[in-house]
Amino acid sequence: MIKIPATEFARRRDQLMVRMGANSIAIIPAAREQIRSRDTHFPFRQDSDFWYLTGFPEPDAVAVLVPGRSHGAFVLFCRDRDPEMETWHGRRFGPEGAKARFGADDAFPIDDIDEILPGLIEGRDKIFYALGADAEFDNQVIGWVKRLRAKVRQGALPVGEMIDIRHILHEMRLFKSAAEIKIMRHVAKITAEAHKAAMQKTQPGRFEWEIEAEIKYRFALAGARFEAYSSIVAGGDNATILHYTENQDRLRKGDLLLVDAGAEYQGYAADITRTWPISGRFSRLQKRAYEWVLRAQQAAINEVRPGSDWSQPHQAAVEVLTEGMVDLGLLKGRVSTLVKKGAYRQYYMHKTGHWLGLDVHDVGDYQVDGQPRLLEPGMVMTV
Repeated sequence: MIKIPATEFARRRDQLMVRMGANSIAIIPAAREQIRSRDTHFPFRQDSDFWYLTGFPEPDAVAVLVPGRSHGAFVLFCRDRDPEMETWHGRRFGPEGAKARFGADDAFPIDDIDEILPGLIEGRDKIFYALGADAEFDNQVIGWVKRLRAKVRQGALPVGEMIDIRHILHEMRLFKSAAEIKIMRHVAKITAEAHKAAMQKTQPGRFEWEIEAEIKYRFALAGARFEAYSSIVAGGDNATILHYTENQDRLRKGDLLLVDAGAEYQGYAADITRTWPISGRFSRLQKRAYEWVLRAQQAAINEVRPGSDWSQPHQAAVEVLTEGMVDLGLLKGRVSTLVKKGAYRQYYMHKTGHWLGLDVHDVGDYQVDGQPRLLEPGMVMTV
């Protein structure tokens, strides 16, 4: 199994604390379990920011980073060991496991957070926290800060400003390490093999959900138990719905099948979209349209290099696609004029790519000072 090593998680925490500066604190909560219906839950998926810094897989946890703390900078609050609950719902690492397995300098039961965390916040000039991401936890954090500020006259040290941690943390996540890229290549390969298997299973009379099932099976067989997002398996004109996920119609002879599906492995997403003929062979018109899209993709890929800006791959694709639309009779006029007017948007209303990483639409700014961002080594994007 390919994994991010513990040393890399530690390095990320150290880098974040350097950017935070002295006399600061960062508070990063884990994801919560989400109810699916009554007393059943959706499969748990860890919060991407929390995972990026800890690799800790459980809900009901909070990571705290305190630069310069004498007993260690990385504090983790998590569920305590509980033999009865573990018999019903699975093993827990507990505070001792958090220290032994995940590099926490200190770890405490999550039930003790109200007693311990305010003391860590007290006197800190800056509190880094993603306010607005979790309303329930927001109330806890704001409550701690208010109580500390109310006690200043009684001798408590003042608490400083609250700063959104996402700006610096998401900038870090935008640049992938060698270990991350290795995992992302692996999950991309799993996804590509699943797409090829789906192609082989496609034939008229089958249902879209049968192709979806083949894709999920291939993901799981390769060790990627979950999709990075809900798969789109769209036959015929269902493919004109950008986020079609019903996947319930019968495949018809002569139609095309669009599949947009990506596996998730060790938290990292793949994202591949392909279109193929349900009957196994393109018609002449389908082939012409497919070849124009292929040329546009290649034109965009050619612009993905250090020094290009974020908009260049999209612009290259748009120019080729507009030329194709004229050739296919969808648009009339000079290509340059049509591009300038945005005439292609009737058929191509979205951008050509996006950042990819722990989230399928990964974090990171697309513009810097109002200008398209320059592409740099370590960034990963889709085309």
